[in-house]
Amino acid sequence: MATDAHKETLEFQAEVQQLLHLMIHSLYSNKDIFLRELISNASDAIDKLRFQSLQDESLLEGEGDLRIRVSVDKDARTITVADNGIGMTRDEVAENLGTIARSGTKAFLDQLTGDQQKDAKLIGQFGVGFYSAFVVAEHVTVHTRKAGLGAEHGVRWSSDGKGAYTLENEEVAERGTRVVLTLPESQSEYLDDWRLKGIIRRYSDHIDVPIQMPAQAEDKDEPEDEAEKAEAAETWETVNNTNALWMRPKSEISDDDYKAFYKHVAHDFDDPMVWLHNHVEGRQSYTSLLYIPKNPPFDLYEREPAHGIKLYVRRVFIMEDTEKLMPRYLRFVRGLVDSDDLPLNVSRELLQHNPLLDKIRSASVKRILDRLEKMAKNEPQQYAEFYGNFGKVLKEGVAEDFANRERIAKLLRFSTTQDENETPDVSLDDYIARMKEGQEAIYYVTAESFNAARNSPHLEIFRKKGVEVLLLPDPVDEWVITHLNEYDGKPLKSVAKGGLDLGDLGDQAEKKAAEEATESHKALLEKLKGALEDKVSEVRVSTRLTDSPACLVVGEYDFGMGMQRLLKAAGHAMPQGKPALEINIDHPIVQRMDTGLDDARFSDWAAVLYDQALLTEGGQLEDPAAFVKRVNALLTEQARAGEAKSNAARGD
Repeated sequence: MATDAHKETLEFQAEVQQLLHLMIHSLYSNKDIFLRELISNASDAIDKLRFQSLQDESLLEGEGDLRIRVSVDKDARTITVADNGIGMTRDEVAENLGTIARSGTKAFLDQLTGDQQKDAKLIGQFGVGFYSAFVVAEHVTVHTRKAGLGAEHGVRWSSDGKGAYTLENEEVAERGTRVVLTLPESQSEYLDDWRLKGIIRRYSDHIDVPIQMPAQAEDKDEPEDEAEKAEAAETWETVNNTNALWMRPKSEISDDDYKAFYKHVAHDFDDPMVWLHNHVEGRQSYTSLLYIPKNPPFDLYEREPAHGIKLYVRRVFIMEDTEKLMPRYLRFVRGLVDSDDLPLNVSRELLQHNPLLDKIRSASVKRILDRLEKMAKNEPQQYAEFYGNFGKVLKEGVAEDFANRERIAKLLRFSTTQDENETPDVSLDDYIARMKEGQEAIYYVTAESFNAARNSPHLEIFRKKGVEVLLLPDPVDEWVITHLNEYDGKPLKSVAKGGLDLGDLGDQAEKKAAEEATESHKALLEKLKGALEDKVSEVRVSTRLTDSPACLVVGEYDFGMGMQRLLKAAGHAMPQGKPALEINIDHPIVQRMDTGLDDARFSDWAAVLYDQALLTEGGQLEDPAAFVKRVNALLTEQARAGEAKSNAARGD
């Protein structure tokens, strides 16, 4: 049947053009990875065909021997990487090779610095994939056909990587994908078969699909005529080991093997931080190979990360699942699980309530937490690096994993008022060991930044008494802390919620003074409440302020003001509660308000007092212009009073 070419020239997505330029100029010292990436893509295509052929054997088209072939044509200056995997349709080619369908793209591009060495590392974290071909090739052509479709449904994709590509239909006899790289003179080193074999054995030896190259007979002369060349080309030899790495005894696997496999399974450029390889036998038989990356992937905070834990059943790839095999708070973990007991035709629906998979998941979580605990105890510097990259994600486990809540809490690290180090390095155990005699609770303050947390007026009485407070500046902190009511028998209490009760740390004289001040300044409190009636629930004398004039305090069981703002911004309905205003009765501003200001001026002073307290909480003013006007009026009043005093002193 004749093929309608339907040729069209299309522009690359803008992000692709930028990425191609950066890769070509940043990965100059790591060019070998182009072959690793193309072989990894071919392996993935074969894995997909294996799985889909379980339901539809006709997709194999009578050819069940799956393989990847790499060949060189020195005369044409080409390298060809071909697989007989699932192949692609025209739409899939346009989607996969013309765009970067990845939500982390913008975050990745925003972090690029222009420094080639640093950018190469970032590109590696993002994943280089197919586009790495342009690191060595001046032109790339892809021939592909989806398994199950006729030869007339083949597709040809072609580009020089400089901004555009062509897409057209063509007849492709065999299913799968063939990538042809045309190399410039400067990349001639890759036209050597032995060079390519060395790269394959170094980076792709672990792949359980045969990677074949034309056999090289060392004792024979170079074929002279076309018939001899054709005969030689028909003889293929397998270059890689082909045994699934995870099924081999650990004693036979080198660290380099583990690292190379990680780069394949995680699509990462860097080595992993640690890995855990386990064979489980007995009532359930399975193997797991799990990695903790060195650097966070760019999709770490996406709702649906691109990569997760791969599930195999008896060495057949089934699916890549980001949640069923590992909870979301451990979504940075990469690797695989290979089960001998699950059925080969397992589906996502069957996985939803599979007790075996639940046990595998539980055991995998336990292994990861065990390893992190050992790292925290024996390798604190490495754990600090891990926590800097993944601590915010790990925190989520306190709310998500009730069974392991205490273990996860033990792994958390915090900044505190002890040394005010912005890098969190204090564990809850460290905090408890330093608690003052008579201290019964673990105190914390939440804020929208580290500086806002350490400068919070709610800390003033705690600093005065030398009581350490956890500083929690991350948006997720308050949500997490609401699920951690206590640790090691010690309740966690916010310094900015409810009435302050320091228990045995409190000073009875201070309490009595506050009670007396409340009674003696009752009129001031009532007048302030009247002036701010639509904004505050009550006005009371503070026992937590020593330097600031006022602060806002929410109810003990309410969300903090920062969390309330986040929830409102996300569209959640919030109860119409009002905070309490606490005032420092010894502060000059408050004392000035208690000396007979007229009603208009008192209202202005009250509004400024409230707005200042709101700003220290990270809140936004409803009317910034009115706030500025009031402050200017007060400053003007003070300036005039100062001028009058000066004139009086001079006798003017």
